[in-house]
Amino acid sequence: MTTTDKREAFLAGERLEDVALFLADSYVSDDRLEQFGERIDDGVLIVVGGERGRNAFKAATGTGAMEFAGSAMGTEGLVDGDLTGGTCPEAAGSEAEDEDHHTQFVFAFAEEQNEEVGGLYADGDVIHAYAQCECGTAYSDRWTLEE
Repeated sequence: MTTTDKREAFLAGERLEDVALFLADSYVSDDRLEQFGERIDDGVLIVVGGERGRNAFKAATGTGAMEFAGSAMGTEGLVDGDLTGGTCPEAAGSEAEDEDHHTQFVFAFAEEQNEEVGGLYADGDVIHAYAQCECGTAYSDRWTLEE
């Protein structure tokens, strides 16, 4: 399966055991990453098994994936549906919106539909996405795969 196929399968809810990790070139410059993921215009997107993905995230960012997710959950932002960027909540109304608010990395995982929990989880599989902005703001977003 190609890396593009892995991303499409992940975003379709077919790889619930995997995680996705986007690393911007401006954050990590390592050509070896391309052998593990898909080259995107300004970075690399990797879709890999959960534990390997969390280990790769820690190796690339120096932070545990779930620790990062926990810190980002308190701030809502918008993560792109293709997981390769986002809109920092601090960018709204900022004069330096374009130059100071580039996404450095995104960590995402999917959670299976759970009608017992209700809310968003009753509507379908849910993508949880967490992003780090160049300005230092960590933020989160989540959506159902049906959106």
